[in-house]
Amino acid sequence: MHDIEPYYNWRDYYIASEDKLSPFYNREYSEFYFDKTVYNYYIHPQWDSFGSNTLYLKVLFADYTRGYCIIELIGEWNDCINNDIMLLKRELLEDIMAERINKFILIGENVLNFHGSDDSYYEEWYQEVEDGWIALVNFREHVIQEMKSHNLDYYLNLGGELDELNWRALKPMQLFKNIDTLMTKRLGM
Repeated sequence: MHDIEPYYNWRDYYIASEDKLSPFYNREYSEFYFDKTVYNYYIHPQWDSFGSNTLYLKVLFADYTRGYCIIELIGEWNDCINNDIMLLKRELLEDIMAERINKFILIGENVLNFHGSDDSYYEEWYQEVEDGWIALVNFREHVIQEMKSHNLDYYLNLGGELDELNWRALKPMQLFKNIDTLMTKRLGM
């Protein structure tokens, strides 16, 4: 797992550690010091921690004018033991939403497992995005099924065409427009 880096081809468009509005502003990274682990396996030092010891992320892009953010995730999403959604919501999402972001694209091909608990933080997040949406892209089938078994598909848009996106072939704005079009159809906006 240590060689799985966050997607870096969009660094010409956005770097969270250089964004004054980002919770990761001025964060410094090492290319050689591995200090984060998932399942006792080290992960690449470019991933950001938000308080969970099993789930890490990278804000790949944020557009405050259009109100959207793209976040890549890695690890195990565990609400049952670690309450990862609470940590994610309190430590990252609330800061981002304070800057008028209400559309979230979460890329989850490196999310290995999901362990659910209750849905209160998902409901809270869903209500706070108001006219926005939360889209999960390229999550593994067993992760999606587990999320659906906890009825999170009421709050999160997942599955179907969202799992067939070749997002790496797109620029951030193209990815956003594709997903925004899908969300408009799904939500009847």
